[in-house]
Amino acid sequence: MVRLSVDLIARTSSQQRSRKDESVAQYLKKVTHLNFSNKNIDCVEDLSMCRNLTVLYLYDNNISRIGNLGFATNLTHLYLQNNGISTIENLRGLKKLEKLYLGGNYLTVVEGLEGLHELRELHIESQHIPPGERLLFDPRTIQSLAKSLCVLNISNNNIDELKELAVLENLTQFVAMDNNLTDIKDLEFVLKKWPKLWRMDLSGNPICQKPKYRDEVIVISKSLEILDGKEIKEMARQFLVNWKASRDARRKSREENMDGRLVYQQLCNPEHPSSLLPVQYHNTKYLDKEKTNYIFMAQMLSERKQNQPQRLVAKRKTNISKGIRQLAVKDPASSLPGQDVLEPHLHRQVVL
Repeated sequence: MVRLSVDLIARTSSQQRSRKDESVAQYLKKVTHLNFSNKNIDCVEDLSMCRNLTVLYLYDNNISRIGNLGFATNLTHLYLQNNGISTIENLRGLKKLEKLYLGGNYLTVVEGLEGLHELRELHIESQHIPPGERLLFDPRTIQSLAKSLCVLNISNNNIDELKELAVLENLTQFVAMDNNLTDIKDLEFVLKKWPKLWRMDLSGNPICQKPKYRDEVIVISKSLEILDGKEIKEMARQFLVNWKASRDARRKSREENMDGRLVYQQLCNPEHPSSLLPVQYHNTKYLDKEKTNYIFMAQMLSERKQNQPQRLVAKRKTNISKGIRQLAVKDPASSLPGQDVLEPHLHRQVVL
């Protein structure tokens, strides 16, 4: 077991002191950088004498728990990659912390970063996550970093959606390689929430294999300059934007024409129960913009069917009466009652 202590710092810093007569206490008070990477360190002891410490390198060690760093109120950079850390803790006192490196540990939840309002970069890639699980994000932590975080690296953590990260409105660089992202709609949602993003790398995700993936991302995000390690040319972006606008215009025109034909067929089909007869003709393309008076054809057809038997009976009676009169005129000896028949050559009124 190797502990990071004042004595260890004193033994390893003898060659770094500017003067031989300088004491360990004096040196510790002014030291700003400490590099103890790959030293088999498993814990940090009390280093409160290093009050001006700004950068601490502790990567590639055996640290399993973050502790005894509350003294480092001036710390801006903390490197803890490739240790055995399973929980983010005891960091809330580092009010000036700007960059935090935690890749290659055993974290399952990103948490415990509330109050770090100066944190600009968070590198949390390649955690040793149990099979079938993915890295989770505490909403309180993500919300607390919404205004400050600019760089986020979450590569190789079995992540399959990004919506919970949409609140990071000032994100400029986003790296999420070798995850399980598949939904372009999910990606579109977050990209619209990240107006300052200029670099993104999603290499190794299933979404990258989808047709037109790169073209769609370039059109969605107007601020992106580098996508998956390749620069986005402004001329290519403009071409894709114009092509999409032209495609959308053609699609909208086809939909309007299709809707117009359907409406016209309904209006002009008298057998349709809700059909309408336009009093004035208008171009069906603009039916939704024009106000036209209509007569309900269904009601007209109903009234016509109801009155049809009465009209047929009246017409039949009229035809029979006319036939009787004509027959009586042609055959005066007919046995038909003559008092109901007028001679065609008599012009005077007959009094019965």
